[in-house]
Amino acid sequence: MATPAANMKVNGDRLWDSLMEMAKIGPGVAGGNNRQTLTDADGEARHLFKRWCEEAGMTVSVDSMGNMFAMREGTDPDALPVYVGSHLDTQPTGGKYDGVLGVLAGLELVRSLNDLNVRTKHPIVVTNWTNEEGTRFAPAMLASGVFAGVHTEDWAKDRVDAEGKRFGDELKRIGWEGDEPVGSRKMHAMFEYHIEQGPILEAEDKLIGVVTHGQGLSWTQVTVTGKEAHTGSTPMPMRRNAGLGMARMLELVDEIAWSHKPHAVGAAGHIDVYPNSRNVIPGKVVFTVDFRSPELEVIEDMERRFAEGAKKIAEEMGLEVEMEKVGGFDPVTFDEGCVSAVRNAAERLGYSHMNIISGAGHDACWINKVAPTAMIMCPCVDGLSHNEAEEISKEWATAGADVLMHAVVETAGIVE
Repeated sequence: MATPAANMKVNGDRLWDSLMEMAKIGPGVAGGNNRQTLTDADGEARHLFKRWCEEAGMTVSVDSMGNMFAMREGTDPDALPVYVGSHLDTQPTGGKYDGVLGVLAGLELVRSLNDLNVRTKHPIVVTNWTNEEGTRFAPAMLASGVFAGVHTEDWAKDRVDAEGKRFGDELKRIGWEGDEPVGSRKMHAMFEYHIEQGPILEAEDKLIGVVTHGQGLSWTQVTVTGKEAHTGSTPMPMRRNAGLGMARMLELVDEIAWSHKPHAVGAAGHIDVYPNSRNVIPGKVVFTVDFRSPELEVIEDMERRFAEGAKKIAEEMGLEVEMEKVGGFDPVTFDEGCVSAVRNAAERLGYSHMNIISGAGHDACWINKVAPTAMIMCPCVDGLSHNEAEEISKEWATAGADVLMHAVVETAGIVE
């Protein structure tokens, strides 16, 4: 076995064309994508990915959570596969690259290995993990979480969306519930390639982010209940305004996050107001508090202080408050050997790089529990993501895919 030569690179034009072709499925209203998990568009994207994989000579399998695995054979039938991938599902107003770049870069590295007639000792498996985004069915990284033993399959399949539709039912409806037992696969290693979703790499003028750690995450769904009443005829002292209670709680979220600067963050991105009428004081609001930090103690402190503060606000305003933790994971330290493979690849290729902590959750965060794992990041314009205006350049995409291929091939072992 040998180290990949520095001139071994992917076909960047083909990768970019694949990204643009996939983006035609589930188009958004402003140039991005709305390809939410287990929708008809998700099913269509899966069919396209499967066809491309089979055309590249891979064998595609699907497990009972809908995770897709496309395998390129290795020369050693007993060697465990090296996995590479991310997700094809998007936010309701998502971009063309979040997740999908990692999946199609995995496909592209296999295509390029085929073109170069390069064989590896270990098989290579390109993966599409189901429901990474967690927008339609909370929590995020749901199927990779089941694979890693974090969630039970029954619990995951009972998750419902805003319309009360079950995950398990929708998976069957689009025809992507496989018969392979979830989590039965063993891995030699896994690599996930992703856009940064933040501004650091672009600001530092670096092509490659070598991801050493992942922030921990805590999602708490908060329900504040007051009393619906007419906005014009209800005196101020007699109001039980759930919306105002939420506003004060959101001020608390911001205050708590600032107290742990610079690495901790906090906000509420999901908010529902009932009855959401112009002339009715809100009687109920439901929102999700998102706290993140690379330190577990900080996350626990933020959770505790918010719970105590929210209860105090509710009591003072005559409101009721209920809190349910609907998602979360501890901070992640990625495998030293896999991280070194990424760094070695960037250096071998002559690409500028820096260590970085992932501010977002990714499937790799769960898979890291069951296999050696690392991540690679490329810049994105202005750090913008989860937005239809999300943008990267072909050069950025290609450089990260080159690093991905080198790290995967170094780990899988070139056969001379």
